[in-house]
Amino acid sequence: MESTKLQRGTSTEVLTMNSNASYQNPEKDDEIDLAELWFAIWSGKKLIIAITFIFAISSIIYAINQPNIYKASILLAPAGEQSGAGGLAKMAGQFGGLASLAGINLGGGGGTDKTGLALEVLKSRLFIENFIQSHQLLVPLMATKNWNKSTNTLIVDEGLYDTESKTWTREIEGTNTSEPSRWQSFKKFTEGLSVSTDKETGMITIAIEHYSPEIAKQWLTWLVDEINSTMRDQDKTEAQRSIDFLSEKLLETQLADMQTVFYQLIEEQTKTIMLAEVSNEYVLKTIDPANAPDEKAKPKRALNVILGTFFGFMLATIIALSRYFRAKKSV
Repeated sequence: MESTKLQRGTSTEVLTMNSNASYQNPEKDDEIDLAELWFAIWSGKKLIIAITFIFAISSIIYAINQPNIYKASILLAPAGEQSGAGGLAKMAGQFGGLASLAGINLGGGGGTDKTGLALEVLKSRLFIENFIQSHQLLVPLMATKNWNKSTNTLIVDEGLYDTESKTWTREIEGTNTSEPSRWQSFKKFTEGLSVSTDKETGMITIAIEHYSPEIAKQWLTWLVDEINSTMRDQDKTEAQRSIDFLSEKLLETQLADMQTVFYQLIEEQTKTIMLAEVSNEYVLKTIDPANAPDEKAKPKRALNVILGTFFGFMLATIIALSRYFRAKKSV
């Protein structure tokens, strides 16, 4: 009986010792797993090298074939507070109480931020669509695929536009027509347009991207001229409407004080029209004019090659590990 107890005790101690040994050395298990992982990668090194090489070559070819994109920019400053409707609003606030005695409402409220309004108009769909149409930018915008630097000419995609017959040849998708719609041209134009304002200085930077640096510069110059012209015409129209309105009210009143008010308001609006006619940079004043950049803005070819090669290496490693453990599991 004593020997039996001794044997049972001994077997129990051995089992306990083996169990404790397995729990006391977890680092050894990790080392084995890492070693096996490295072995799996090493055994599939030919596959990894081959796939990585293919991705590297493909990335280089892709990067080389990507056309250069140039970004032209212009630095602007607010041209200063314009009188315009703001002047009328200020004088309306000054003489509004007197005018109300005669039953006339001149309106109230503060003047609008001309610069902020101009930037919002510049980014609006209607303005950009009209800008593209008035300057005939549809073909260089929608059908160009590259730029020939030596001849300074655009390379047109013949699959989209036939330069000889001057007709659109792109395939029709759904309800679209061969010629790009106004909405499509607006989306394409805004992809290369950026507008930013420095909150500290108030300076405005507008930039346009295109295959040709000369075209990017030209479009940018036209864009600034167009927004100044648009805002100038709007203020002239509003001022003339105010003059017409005030002239009618002037004929209706017999009060000398009210007539004085109306004359002053008409004078204010006349000044607005005169200022608009003599000011070319009506809302946005050019500080640093647009120029044709010599250096491309994108693509970042080296970065594209690095990312493509790294992605190929990671994909190849995953494939090699999957093949190794699938083969091990089937054994």
